[in-house]
Amino acid sequence: MKQLNARLASQWANISPRFLPFADAATPELPMVRLLRLSMFQFSVAMAVVLLNGTLNRVMIVELGVPSFIVALMVSLPLLFAPLRALIGYRSDSFRSALGWRRVPFIWFGSMLQFGGLAIMPFALLILSGDTTGPAWVGTVGAALAFLLVGAGLHTTQTAGLALATDLAPAGSRPRVVAFLYVMLLVGMVVSAFVFSALLANFSQLRLIQVVQGAAVVTMAFNIIALWKQEARNPALATQAPPEHSFSEAWRSFTQGHQAVRALVAVGLGTAAFSMQDILLEPYGGEILNLTVGETTALTGLLALGTLAGFALAGHSMTRGADPYRLAAFGAIVGLAAFPAVMLAAPAGSAILFRVGVVLIGFGAGLFAVSTLTAAMAMAQDDNRGLALGAWGAVQATAAGLAIALGGAVRDIVSTLANSGALGDALSGPAVGYNAVYNIEILLLFATLVAIGPLVRPVQADRPLHSSKFGLSEFPG
Repeated sequence: MKQLNARLASQWANISPRFLPFADAATPELPMVRLLRLSMFQFSVAMAVVLLNGTLNRVMIVELGVPSFIVALMVSLPLLFAPLRALIGYRSDSFRSALGWRRVPFIWFGSMLQFGGLAIMPFALLILSGDTTGPAWVGTVGAALAFLLVGAGLHTTQTAGLALATDLAPAGSRPRVVAFLYVMLLVGMVVSAFVFSALLANFSQLRLIQVVQGAAVVTMAFNIIALWKQEARNPALATQAPPEHSFSEAWRSFTQGHQAVRALVAVGLGTAAFSMQDILLEPYGGEILNLTVGETTALTGLLALGTLAGFALAGHSMTRGADPYRLAAFGAIVGLAAFPAVMLAAPAGSAILFRVGVVLIGFGAGLFAVSTLTAAMAMAQDDNRGLALGAWGAVQATAAGLAIALGGAVRDIVSTLANSGALGDALSGPAVGYNAVYNIEILLLFATLVAIGPLVRPVQADRPLHSSKFGLSEFPG
C-alpha cells in the first residue's frame, strides 16, 4: 500500500499545475485540507439554494397546487435579503465579542437560521398538502417564514464565511481562495441537485419531508465542521477604529460618472432577464413535458454546469485581454438562443431540446455575471473596491428577486386569460403562460444589449484589465 501511495504521489507531482484548478489557492498558512473543510459551509448554502429554487418550488406549484405567484414571492424573499450582505460584512468586520471572534458568531447565527427554516418547512408542507385539518393560510405563512429564515441564514453564513476565508488566507492568495469557495458553491449545487434527484426518484410527500429534515441536519453538521478551529480568538480586534468616510460620501464618489450608473443598469436588466424563469423551468418541465420530480430536480445541476462553463470561458478570454462588457453582451446573445430553445421544446415534445436550453441559460448567465463583476472591479479604485462589488451584488440580488416575483405573476395572469379563452384559440394551452415570461426575458436581453453597447471598447482597444492575469482562479466570488 505504501508503494502504491508513493507511486500515486509521484504521478500527481508530475502533472502541471495548470491542469489542477486552484492548486495555487492553498498556502502554508491555509493548506488545502483546511481550505476544503472551510468550504463545507458553501455546500450547506448550495443545498438550501437547490431546495428552495428547485425542488420545493416545483412541488408546491405542481403537486400541491399553490399559485406560482405565491411561490415566486416565497422564493424571492431570500434574494431580496441579499442587499444586506454589505451590512453583514461591515458588522462582522467591527463586531465586538467577549470571546475575541468576529466571523464565527455570524456564521453560527446564520447556521441556526438555516436550520430553523428547514425545520419549519416540513410542517408547512404538511398543511399545504391538505392532509391536516388546519387552515391552508397557516401553511402558506409557515412556508414563507421558512423561506425567509433559510434565505437570511444562507446570506449571513456565506458573507461571514467568505470574510473569514480572506482573514485566514495571505493577501496574495485571497482572490484565489474566495474564487475556490465560490466555485465550490456551484459544485455543491450540482452534487446536491443530483443527490436530491436520486432521493426523490420515487416521490412521495413523506420522502420529501425526510429529505428536507435530512438537509437541516446536514447543514448544521457541515457548518460545524467548517468552523472547527478556523478563527483564532483575538480580543484585540474589538478595538479597531471606525471607518473614516461615511457610506453616503463613498457612494456619491462612486456614482459621479455616468459609466458606473449605466453599468449597474445593464447588470440589473441582464440579471432580471436571466432570473425571471428561475421558479418556472422545473414546473414547465413537469407540467408541459411530463418530466418526473427527479428529472426536473436534475435541471438545477445542468444549470450550474452551464454556469461553470460560462465562468471558464470568461476567465480564459479575459486573460487574453478581452473586453468584459463585450463578453457580457455575448452572454446576453447566448440567452437569446437559449429561451427560444426552451419554448420550442413544448411543440416539439423534446426533453433534450429543453435540457439544452437550460444549459445555455446557465452558460449565458454565468458569462454575463463574471464579466460584469470583472468590469465593476475595473471601475473601482483601491479605496472603494468593496463598495463597487457591493453595488454590483445589491443590484443583482434585487433585480433577481423582483424578476422572480414578476415572472410568477405574469405566468399566473396569462395562464388564467388563456384558459378562459380571452386570448383566442391561437393562445391557449398550459404553455402560454410560461412562454409569455420567456418572451419578456428575450425583450430584457435586447434592452441589456442596448444599455451595455456604449460601454464596449473598440476591438483594437482590447487589452488586459490588469498587468497580472485574471482567470477563473482569480474570480472574486
